Formats: sequence, C-alpha cells, structure tokens
Amino acid sequence: MKNIMKSVLVAVVCILFAVPAMAAEVNVAVAANFTAPMRQIAAEFEKDTGHTAVLAFGSSGKFLAQIKNGAPFQLFLSADDEKPAQLVKDGLTVAGSRFTYAIGTLVLWSAQPGFVDPKGEVLSKGTFARIAIANPKLAPYGSAAVEVLTKLGLLTALQPKFVQGENISQTYQFVSTGNAELGFVALSQVMKNGKITTGSAWIVPGKQHSPIRQDAVLLATGKDNAAAKALLSYLKTEKAKTIIRSYGYQI
Repeated sequence: MKNIMKSVLVAVVCILFAVPAMAAEVNVAVAANFTAPMRQIAAEFEKDTGHTAVLAFGSSGKFLAQIKNGAPFQLFLSADDEKPAQLVKDGLTVAGSRFTYAIGTLVLWSAQPGFVDPKGEVLSKGTFARIAIANPKLAPYGSAAVEVLTKLGLLTALQPKFVQGENISQTYQFVSTGNAELGFVALSQVMKNGKITTGSAWIVPGKQHSPIRQDAVLLATGKDNAAAKALLSYLKTEKAKTIIRSYGYQI
C-alpha cells in the first residue's frame, strides 16, 4: 500500500512539474501591419502546441527603443529588417535566430468604392483633400509610401495634404473613418483570403519602392523560453505561411 501511495505521489508531482514545462508563455512585440495574420497564427499556435503568445502591436520604431530599454519581450516581429539587425548588432538577440517571415505589400486604399482606380492615377489628379501615410521615420510602410510618391514626382505637391499616422494602424484608421479620403496602408489590413475586403485600392508594384522585408528575431530574454523558440519555428511552418500569404504578403 505504501509503495502504491508513493508511486501515486511521484506521478502527481511529475505531472505538476511537467505541465508548466510543456505549456509556456511568450511576450511578442509585433509590427502593427501584421496584426490580423498574427492573431490568427497565435490562435493556431496555441491549439497546436499548448503554448500561449501574448501579443503587443505597435510601431516597430517604438518597439526597438523599448527593447533596448529592457521591455519584457522575448520575440520581436518587425515591419522591416533594419531594426532586428540593429538588435543583433547590439547583442540583444540569440545568434542566428533572425529571419524574414514576410515581405510586405503596400497599397493605396480608400474606404470609398471606386475612389481609387486600379493604376493609382487618382494621385496625379489630386481630387482629394487629405491622404494618410504612416510616419516614414518610424514605419517602413510610411517610408515606402514616400519612395513611391518621390518616384512618381508627386511628393512635393501632395505633402500639404498629408495626414500622418504614428503607425500603420493609425494610418488605416484615418482612412477607414473618412478623416482622409485615401492613404497608403499595408495590403494585409484590407485583404483577407486573397481578396480586398472593402473600398477600392491600387496595389503598388514592388518595383516602385525598396522591398519591405519583415524580420523576426528571438531576443536574448527569450533564449530559455520554450514558447518563444517554438513560436519562432512555427512561423516557418507551411500552416503559418498559408495564413501569411492569405493576407497579401510574400514569403
């Protein structure tokens, strides 16, 4: 009887210690443009692995500053490749963990059907009062928008009409609420399952701006975090890639 009780006690103790080891939690800093796909990926990740991803969405530039100042993130999904590279240079990441999880697509979008033509010629006509872009100093999609307008020779003419969002989420809000008739946003914000969900849009050809390579990196604070390492690997799975592509990203 004593041996049976001892075996049961050992089994219970093993289970109690095994559960936390199996199901871990990771704090993830995620670029605002990747909000919709990452929420979907995180849900699938939890179902498939038991791990939980606690997501924070915002400006990659602000996340960079926060991480340098000790913010409690273990994983960083940036809107570009420069900020993760900076963290690697600063010794704040796990060596060899950085990779491109998506290549973003810029789109000129209006919440109004028929307002933006498929070639973006509305830009040169200037028949609008305000155009929204994300802060080009903080947001890669804002920087890409400036590149596009410069290449088209329209930057100087349209600058007085700029409504600048702190990040791509705020930029989208300006357009979706009508505070700006149109704006440059991430295709992922207006596409689902390969289709533009509302309004009208010009999908900007990639040759019009530098590639928006979005890199993920495991931060030094997450080197011993099982969920952080598992999520980084999960982003490379075909299941995750299918979700990412469905929002208009390339891989």
